[in-house]
Amino acid sequence: MPLIESLRALLCPESLVIVGASADPNKVNGRPIRNLLRDGYAGRVYLVNPKYSDIMGFPCFPDVASLPEVPELGVVGVAAEGASEVVAALGRKGVKTAIVWSAGFAEMGAAGRDLEDKLTATARAHGMRLCGPNTLGLTNAFARMPLTFSQYADTPLQPGPVAFVSQSGAFGTAVATAARSRGIGLGYFVSTGNQADISVATVIDAVLDDSRIAVVVAYLEGLRDGHEFVLAARKAMALGKPLVVVKVGRHAAGSRAANSHTGSLAGDDAVFDSVMRQHGVLRADNEAHALDLTAALINCSVAEADGVGLITVSGGAGAMMADMAEELGLSVPVLGSDTQSRLAGLLRGFASTGNPVDVTGQSIEDVTILSRSLDLLMEDPTVAICVMWVQLLHGKAEQLANLLIDCKRKTTKPFVLCWLNSPAATVRRLREAGICVADSTLGGIQAAAGLIEYGRARKRLASRETVSAAAPRAPRRSITATENVASMVAARLLADGGLTVAAARLATSAEAAADAALGLGFPVAVKIESADLPHKTEAGGVCLNLADAGAVKQAYSRVLAAAKAYKPSARIDGVLVQAMEPAATELVLGLHRDPAFGPVLMVGLGGIFIEALKDVVFAVPPVSLADAHAMIGRLRCQTVLDGIRGQRPVDRESLARALCALSDLALRHPEIVELDLNPVFGSSGRTVAVDWLMVRDAHA
Repeated sequence: MPLIESLRALLCPESLVIVGASADPNKVNGRPIRNLLRDGYAGRVYLVNPKYSDIMGFPCFPDVASLPEVPELGVVGVAAEGASEVVAALGRKGVKTAIVWSAGFAEMGAAGRDLEDKLTATARAHGMRLCGPNTLGLTNAFARMPLTFSQYADTPLQPGPVAFVSQSGAFGTAVATAARSRGIGLGYFVSTGNQADISVATVIDAVLDDSRIAVVVAYLEGLRDGHEFVLAARKAMALGKPLVVVKVGRHAAGSRAANSHTGSLAGDDAVFDSVMRQHGVLRADNEAHALDLTAALINCSVAEADGVGLITVSGGAGAMMADMAEELGLSVPVLGSDTQSRLAGLLRGFASTGNPVDVTGQSIEDVTILSRSLDLLMEDPTVAICVMWVQLLHGKAEQLANLLIDCKRKTTKPFVLCWLNSPAATVRRLREAGICVADSTLGGIQAAAGLIEYGRARKRLASRETVSAAAPRAPRRSITATENVASMVAARLLADGGLTVAAARLATSAEAAADAALGLGFPVAVKIESADLPHKTEAGGVCLNLADAGAVKQAYSRVLAAAKAYKPSARIDGVLVQAMEPAATELVLGLHRDPAFGPVLMVGLGGIFIEALKDVVFAVPPVSLADAHAMIGRLRCQTVLDGIRGQRPVDRESLARALCALSDLALRHPEIVELDLNPVFGSSGRTVAVDWLMVRDAHA
């Protein structure tokens, strides 16, 4: 069965069987049966348990072979030890898709891993696709199918425009239930469990095809196939359906040893975060942040620019909102003089009309001040989105709700409401009217930031020029041995790929080094050339600013002696004589082979500060010019790039083109495991690498 049909059978089967069904509606294997009956699932339901002929009105059979038809979906509800036998029985019957509720597999250690391997092998032998094991199942509210023992399904499903896909069952239940309490309807809630076969990304890809779904939210605990996730993210962006992701493990250290800075800095989460931004995925810090983003995305239009207008009844809250907005990289512009003049005519003397707009306690007397202020800010050309902060106002809650609902009807710009200590019934009404109501100040600002970030990404990716190749599939073969590439061989590869490196020549004697320097022109640098000494400076193998032939000859002897003292066993090929480039801002460009995403590019502040500051951004190829400029723009060191203490500014266009060239190199040369260009000088229309280290797969 094609994957698309397997996923349809998973998400919306016309018939299903639960093996190991219980007649007790309070037990794990009985709860879903009760809920299917309660919600009126229209598909055919069969049960397997030799103790019964009927459970809650559904026919029950002694074994899978006795079923009167081949169900589209099988559910395995037996203990882990018997799960493979049930999957085999389903396979013999002809079932092609199954959910394995059973726990006790890889999450329990080595013995459980063996059971899981047996389970997946059994499924493959019968051409069957699996969701799970260790999953609590799924819900499809459109089909009235609560096929889960999750407590989320204890009340009838309410369909909505959001699909939620979660690796975790229990945490997923908490998020799904919180979504319901905030009026966010879940069309789908799918728990993928151990992902022995069907992954979060696979399910995301499938639910995106449903026209009723507008936003997809995912909870991840790990990612094995980054390429698959990138494809799902690209599909989401192409369809205009925002993808919100919560991923744990932000501060987990990378588990890979690496020679290069790129490898050592490319921790799993750092790469994940950059790649998600590259493809327009909104990353949430936690479940509350995810729900604030989701509420904004389903209720608001996307912000078309960056300016945030802030309205508050408290000067302190306004200052806090402004701080939060700027910390998130948002612009809080001073309002135009016409807007300020009109606000001054509306508000009393103690009010603030700049931005934030503080209407003070006047709102207690007259809540129309809030809606009229909102109207004025929405008309200001510097404002793309508004955030309004209010508290209490229980006595005038319904009046304010009416005013805000009217504001929403009149404006095309998005706005978010932060209402602290709000009346529950009024907030419910506002949410039903399509107004995004955040429960906290931070939540409101983060919701606005998400609308702006998604708008930026949508514009960038829509205007993206054609890139040279499709994204490569992440490697599945482990790399068992690597080797450093000789500097001159690496330099030729880089130059052929469109990257600029400082002119250099290899010399194997002091006289040859002096001749090379004369040919290059003084001053020059002399560096030890040895595949066993990738970090030349640490070995004392570098001499800079050599002004004549005599100095070059002395340097030749000095770096050889230092290298031999540092590592007597090192193989030494000679020295690299290199032209000195004019000093400029030091950057780093890199390439690293990530186990989930495959080749990953890096750009950041280079030189000796790279390890200390860790101001770097990653992306997966192919990288367009627009992508490259976005990478550069996400670096924290913008003032350094603009020129500081007499330094010339970095030529961003040249640097962006170098990143595109590095992207093409990564696609053309998959044998490159690591590449470090550090430092790279970027100024005066040039981006030139003055030192480089290339590592390749020894068996490629």
